[in-house]
Amino acid sequence: MTTAPPSSTGSSPSPSPSSTGQSPSPSSTGSLPDTDLTLPPGTAIEVHTDDGAVLSVSVHGADTATATSPVVLPHCWTGSRLVGVPVTRRLLAAGHRVVLYDQRGHGSSELGRDPVTVERLGADLAAVVRQLDLRDVVVAGHSMGGMTTMALACHHPDLVRERVRGLVLIATAGYGLGDRWRSRLLRRAILTGLAARATRHPRAGYAAVRSTFGAAPERAHVEATRALFVATPDQVVRDCVDAMGAMDLRPVLRGVDVPTTVLLGRRDQLIVNPLTRAIVDHITGAELIELPGAGHMLPLERPDDVAAAIRALA
Repeated sequence: MTTAPPSSTGSSPSPSPSSTGQSPSPSSTGSLPDTDLTLPPGTAIEVHTDDGAVLSVSVHGADTATATSPVVLPHCWTGSRLVGVPVTRRLLAAGHRVVLYDQRGHGSSELGRDPVTVERLGADLAAVVRQLDLRDVVVAGHSMGGMTTMALACHHPDLVRERVRGLVLIATAGYGLGDRWRSRLLRRAILTGLAARATRHPRAGYAAVRSTFGAAPERAHVEATRALFVATPDQVVRDCVDAMGAMDLRPVLRGVDVPTTVLLGRRDQLIVNPLTRAIVDHITGAELIELPGAGHMLPLERPDDVAAAIRALA
């Protein structure tokens, strides 16, 4: 296990830097601060899945012929590809090609005919890799995106063996979410509509979302996360909660045979540390990196550390 020191670079995303109430400092990777979640210049692509979903994808950076290993960043539950923007800027500065996409039902992506399951999300990711003809790729998934990444590795082993260089699993779990009392309370709040009402209220929503972050987050990070939650359709929120609660990848995780790094924030209260640490017990040779002071939203809180873990595999 490796313990990394707190990141030296502040990180903050939100669609509007002015919502922080202060002037954010410039990012170390360019003139745009991390509080600006504007997508970098890129190419928009639609990926059509075998059950009729249309996934909204954007490709950023150099062509694979000249770039270092391409990177795909599946995002978290009730998020969108915007959550990956601070990490993307760092990877682009290092010469990577970066693929961002909205998971089904999130952002600009549509649902298909199949019910939402973690295995289905993994099949969506496989469709992205195939349609874009990505090779020697690093897949770095955050939270539900990490589950998507593990489902890809577990249920599409030939594709992974042929095309994937490594996996980075960020603040995620492979099982056990439905067993936690906090998860049961969250599910109840979602099913009764309490969570939706609370997050739509600026003050109550901020307080609820703040708990997913670690020490001293940027206000813009919290506001952006709240806004993305509110923008996610209620049925998608419920379906994904049920899918994650039912997930148990332990029987198939031991078959994953590509280099894997697992990141956790020690203050993660959404997916508790023991569930994240358990991943390395099931994937042979997986490395664990713990970030003191960080919470669940590592791509926003610690983009330097996330990008460094990706580059180490690439």
